[in-house]
Amino acid sequence: MITPTNPPPPAGSHPEHHSTSSAMLQDIVIGLSDGLTVPFALAAGLSGAVTSSGLVITAGLAEIVAGSIAMGLGGYLAGRTEVEHYEAEQARERREVREVPDVERAEVDELLAEMGLSEGTRRQAVAELTADPEQWVKFMMKYELGLEEPDPKQAPKSAATISTAYALGGLIPLSAYFFTATPAQGLAWSAAITLVCLLVFGFFKSRLTGQPAAAGAIRMAVVGALAAAAAFGVARLARG
Repeated sequence: MITPTNPPPPAGSHPEHHSTSSAMLQDIVIGLSDGLTVPFALAAGLSGAVTSSGLVITAGLAEIVAGSIAMGLGGYLAGRTEVEHYEAEQARERREVREVPDVERAEVDELLAEMGLSEGTRRQAVAELTADPEQWVKFMMKYELGLEEPDPKQAPKSAATISTAYALGGLIPLSAYFFTATPAQGLAWSAAITLVCLLVFGFFKSRLTGQPAAAGAIRMAVVGALAAAAAFGVARLARG
């Protein structure tokens, strides 16, 4: 007899759909969104000021290298800051549990009361939660401060992911200039390629984050187009 591994939900229940995007997906989104827009805007601006595609390519590659390093460093520092903040708050909670346990027990009782537990249940729960100092601190970190313990290995992972995604995204708008004779031609092809990529990227980004997909695609494309148009206009004005 074969028994189902996933029994059907009980009657009256309903399936729940939640966003499950991982930290890596979030880092890819951060890197790609900037990678597609910033080098695109730079290339568009240069296209309005120079007559050599080689100059656009050289400046674009330099920006991609610098931008990917800066974005990766920013991701690393953000991850390390999160870890350091958690460790500092954890040390403070441990000190308070050790030095003012009665105050901390009262805070546990207050938190449980906010959850709707009765007085008798709270009394037993407080006694059990505060019997182990480590579990006590974990409870306070999560329910008093609203902090989840971050992965200390996430910072370098985020740095690598964001940096790589930025570089790959930046090469997309710049690629058109490798195969065209003039910056004007390169800009036309770059705009077409990049806007399509922005639409696709905005669509899937919105799907992953639970937002309206069509609106997200259009919003991403409009932001990229406005940035490029502004850079192109400023370059033309500066050129005279």
